[in-house]
Amino acid sequence: MNYLLVLAARSAWNRRFVLALVVAAIALSTLLLLGIERIRQDLRTNFAQAVSGTDLIVGARTGPVQLLLYSVFRIGNATNNIRWASAEAIAQHRAVAWLVPLALGDSHRGFAVLGTTAAYFEHFRHGEKQPLVLAQGRRFEQLYDAVLGAEVARRLGYAVGQRIVLAHGDGALAANDHADKPFTVVGILAPTGTPVDRTVHISLQAIEALHLDWAAGAPLPGQAVSAEQAAAMDLKPRSITAALVGLKSRAAVFAVQRDVAAFRDEPLLAILPGVALDELWDVIGLGERGLQAMSALVAVVSLAGLVAVILAGLNERRRELAILRAVGAGPRQVLALLALEGLLVTACGVGLGALAAWAGVALGGPWVQRAFGLTLRLEPPGSAEWTLMALLLAGGLLASLLPGWRAYRLSLADGLSPRT
Repeated sequence: MNYLLVLAARSAWNRRFVLALVVAAIALSTLLLLGIERIRQDLRTNFAQAVSGTDLIVGARTGPVQLLLYSVFRIGNATNNIRWASAEAIAQHRAVAWLVPLALGDSHRGFAVLGTTAAYFEHFRHGEKQPLVLAQGRRFEQLYDAVLGAEVARRLGYAVGQRIVLAHGDGALAANDHADKPFTVVGILAPTGTPVDRTVHISLQAIEALHLDWAAGAPLPGQAVSAEQAAAMDLKPRSITAALVGLKSRAAVFAVQRDVAAFRDEPLLAILPGVALDELWDVIGLGERGLQAMSALVAVVSLAGLVAVILAGLNERRRELAILRAVGAGPRQVLALLALEGLLVTACGVGLGALAAWAGVALGGPWVQRAFGLTLRLEPPGSAEWTLMALLLAGGLLASLLPGWRAYRLSLADGLSPRT
């Protein structure tokens, strides 16, 4: 077998230019397959870890996925707010350790504005229960302080000390700007790869101050309240959009969920973030499977190119194969020779593609993090990657069997007879 391997390698080297193109095609298909698999795994990990360490998310009664979308991913709008008194009652529940209120609805140049409390910075976790870290500045302390997510600061070019104006709703109309109550950027959070990066954080009292002279989504005519006047008023929150809840014991999660569902003062819903994330992933997983199917087709096309190249070379190699037969090589050895040649070409392509995928993650990971908020992990291939590479190698071996069978069927006289 060793001499066949050496012979196959030397034969492939003699046709290195043509086979190099096949190796490049297989490498690109391997890069695509492994790249999509890495992105798929890391995307799911980032998606599932958008919020961690939170036992329940509480909001107005609606669908679990909808509550998750607007409270965690800042997508869509709440069907209704919940009263501040209800949030306080839940916080006093015997099994509740902490509660982080969330007030949404305003925006700044396309980014969501979140009203919350200092508990948000203390208890919110992402990834592997990682806390929020300030890259610059401090948390909000004064009424008109704002803390920016990393992507907000990067894309808008903001720095600590800059003045910004928030807008009511999506900010589509200039008339909806809260221009009379500007905010000062006092802190910028480190990148997290979660919706936190795309959020402007202010206090709950600031949310109340912004809307003292607003009603039903519009400013009240003739009742403008200046920033200084608002600061002197009672700014106790009247309602919030949702709340993140942490429990003293995970064993109590279903009991607290039932108590929230049976809350008498208003209809509420409590969801388990992990369960809702799985439901949401099932909805959007179709696109993931589509990408996998597309990359598999690219791999099939590359292997088909390998078959075509080897088949096309058979006519040029008839005399070579016939000479091998004449010096004692049997049909099975010729078949094995071509199969090994195809396997070597496939192995080179798969190896180059795997190295390219690894280098792409190493070199492009920081850019992907900055541009898309997706953290790509640089780690050894997992079981899924090894399986894909094994399938590609097996596909290359099977693809080379067809030319090998063709060579097996060629007669000795066919190769040695002169051509006319």
